[in-house]
Amino acid sequence: MLENEKISAHQFRILVTFFTIGTSILVYPSILAKYARQDAWLVVIISIGIGLTVIWMFSKIAQLFPNMNIAQINEKVFGKWLGKLLTVFMVLVAFIASAELLYNSGTFFRINLMPETPIEVLHIMTALLLVMAVRIGLETFSRAAEIFWIIFIFLFLVLLFVIPEIKFQNIQPVLESGLKPLLFPTLILVSVSTFTAVYILMIFPASVSNPQEAQRSFYIGLIIGGIITFITTILAILVLGEELTARLRFPSYLLAQKINVGEFVKRIEVIVATMWFIAVYFKLILYFYACCSGLGQILNLKSYRPIVLPMGMILTAFASMMFPNVIEQQQWDIQGMLILSNIAGGFLPLLILIVGYVRTKTK
Repeated sequence: MLENEKISAHQFRILVTFFTIGTSILVYPSILAKYARQDAWLVVIISIGIGLTVIWMFSKIAQLFPNMNIAQINEKVFGKWLGKLLTVFMVLVAFIASAELLYNSGTFFRINLMPETPIEVLHIMTALLLVMAVRIGLETFSRAAEIFWIIFIFLFLVLLFVIPEIKFQNIQPVLESGLKPLLFPTLILVSVSTFTAVYILMIFPASVSNPQEAQRSFYIGLIIGGIITFITTILAILVLGEELTARLRFPSYLLAQKINVGEFVKRIEVIVATMWFIAVYFKLILYFYACCSGLGQILNLKSYRPIVLPMGMILTAFASMMFPNVIEQQQWDIQGMLILSNIAGGFLPLLILIVGYVRTKTK
């Protein structure tokens, strides 16, 4: 099954950027500060460098198997049944990641904006938007991403008004404990922002009109997303300090509360909420698109669209009972999801690249 949809390299770059940003600008500054303390901003720089290597691996896979998505590549490399089994695993990981993003969005809005609204209602509202986007197809939600990218950049620039509040002593001393404390948070950030980008191979190169241009867009999208994550993280450390950043669940939200320009521009934390929701929404779309498209490939369907609504209903129910509390969700992030992401986005693509390269050279 291969949908006859094509997007431009520019649209692809925007999707990669949104996917890279995802939850990084709101949730992960806290996690990085917890482990790396005042050196959390260095973690982002290191992760960008490692991420470029991972994207190189994905690009090589795309070159070996042009006009195929990752589900078709699995069957091509490992055979029909083993390939389908690996695709089932990847679909399962994408489904779990989608449910967790849905849970994250509901938790954020309930804690900060709608405390009296049942979280199930928030999940249903977001899931309806998600199902609508995935059903209308790749071309349509890619064009929507172009529009929302302009809004996102405008909102992000407003966040820079917090610069007068920065205190450079908050990032000193640099590398006080050496590089060792940076290793684990780097692994966490690479796993959530780059390894999971393996699901973009459901789009690239098969559904991109100019694969060569799209390959450059893959790198550029990662770098842009990394820069935005870096700016958000270092601003949180410089303004709030590493202790407060590590203690807060959503430090970027408090960061926006610090903005005060002439007693006129202030209390604009809803801007961060909007900016974060845009990034998470498109990352959620790509996860769910990969999930439904991969499942359609497994079932040999002519189109994935008939299963989008049932999968959306299952996803909503699963997200509502996935975690008993936020603490359990945080533990899952740094344990279970970390392992699944490394396998799906690190080990399996590397295995595909090695086996595919050997088979190509042998032929």
